[in-house]
Amino acid sequence: MSVLMAPVKDGVIQETDSQASIKKAQTADNNGMDKDAFLQLLVAQMQYQDPLEPTSNTEYISQYAQFSQVEQMQNMAATSELARATSLVGQEVYIKTTTSNGKQNLLYGKVDYVVFENGKAYLAIDESLYSLDDLDTVVDLDYKNAFDKAYDFTVKLNKLPVVNGIDLSYADDIDELEKIYNEMTDYEKSFLTDENVEKLKKYIEKLKEVREAADKVEGGDKEDGEDEEDSKTEGTEGAGGTGQA
Repeated sequence: MSVLMAPVKDGVIQETDSQASIKKAQTADNNGMDKDAFLQLLVAQMQYQDPLEPTSNTEYISQYAQFSQVEQMQNMAATSELARATSLVGQEVYIKTTTSNGKQNLLYGKVDYVVFENGKAYLAIDESLYSLDDLDTVVDLDYKNAFDKAYDFTVKLNKLPVVNGIDLSYADDIDELEKIYNEMTDYEKSFLTDENVEKLKKYIEKLKEVREAADKVEGGDKEDGEDEEDSKTEGTEGAGGTGQA
């Protein structure tokens, strides 16, 4: 499994999350005892046995039986891993990644296909491969969308000032939150806390009071303006009448 491209920073080649995942999987695989290593040990034992006290045929048969068991277990594990990986195709998943400085992160994406090589399964996400061993979580898409919507809603809600500090400059933000909430399904609303739902209701009620107060002030200004206009009109008519007399 070759890597054709790698990012470079300050003249140093940087290891990507995909490369780190593959490297870790291959290292773990090399450190384990597989059927090839078992067979090499058996051949070495036969080659360097004491000619004066050779190993009996019965013991060789017993060791070969163990080799067969190791081979079968390895094949079963590989088949199980491939089946597990294949079942993830099309699923939304989180993959555990580790940066070069040891910091762990979670990478989210959809499994497009699976690559099986040397007994190891690799998940392809956005054309990058990740070891199945680094799988953290399999996520239902409806669940994730509902969670993300509730999270974004909460972030926007928490950006508002205290309820008593609301004025008309926050009208658009509160109207948007009310619209988002009203368009949520019952399932999506279940991701919101009761506290945040109550907080939204208080903002809506407070904004209604602010708007009513603003309408009264605007209405009072209009009445004052009309009274002044009426006074000017009456004065003009009176002056005109005097002139005609």
